Amino acid sequence: MTGLTGRVTGKVGAGLVGEVLLHVPERQGSEAFLAYLAVPGDPLPTGTQVVVVEYQPPRTVYVSPI
Repeated sequence: MTGLTGRVTGKVGAGLVGEVLLHVPERQGSEAFLAYLAVPGDPLPTGTQVVVVEYQPPRTVYVSPI
């Protein structure tokens, strides 16, 4: 999952569990994941393009804006 890109579908920020929709080529589609900020900073609003920095199975990712 690390390196995949997607977009925020539920605000990601400090103290929040957000949601991102990632394109997963191996599964030929997009899937929703719980998301946290990879680096503390400003919240990421809905629609922000992100990249996965870290993946914790089964469905948690840490993201940064592109």
